[in-house]
Amino acid sequence: MNNHNLVIYEFDELYKILVEIKKDINLSFEKANKQKLIDLNSKTNHLVFTKKEIPGLNNQIVFNDFPIPIFKLLEKINIEFIKKKFHEQSDIIIGNYNFNLNSRVMSFGENKLKLTEKEINSILYLFKIEKEVKIQELQTEVWGYQSQLETHTVETHIYRLRKKIAKTFNDEDFIISKKNGYKIKKEK
Repeated sequence: MNNHNLVIYEFDELYKILVEIKKDINLSFEKANKQKLIDLNSKTNHLVFTKKEIPGLNNQIVFNDFPIPIFKLLEKINIEFIKKKFHEQSDIIIGNYNFNLNSRVMSFGENKLKLTEKEINSILYLFKIEKEVKIQELQTEVWGYQSQLETHTVETHIYRLRKKIAKTFNDEDFIISKKNGYKIKKEK
């Protein structure tokens, strides 16, 4: 297991088990009182394991079928951290838009736009670079084209993507055409 932050609330049996096997697992854990839970609720780098659900608490996992075999317990903890990581990586915000990377959907309010893998990769690349990106760089980094052949794949692709975004969101300036390439408009 990776080094994760596991918080245990009113679940002494689980805490004792983890203390006993601490040297055999790569997992940081701690007991929490009610005040600690309130402080943790605004943070996202933890999972709280409890015996009963706590209304309004984020990132909690309820164990209502205890006792459980140790391997099943460790498997459940690991699965919960994997799911949490998956969800954290699935949604990003660029400008006014939310992007679900897992479903490849761009959304704003009620409007949603399904994107292709190349479209989402193009947007992410432009977003990460934070400056004007040359067509040749997109061609190499997103499409994997290494040759110096004259191709209009990138321009055609970006043109179509811009039209889709304009049609769905009435936004013609999300991907900005510059003299030497493209840039994402990030401000809200």
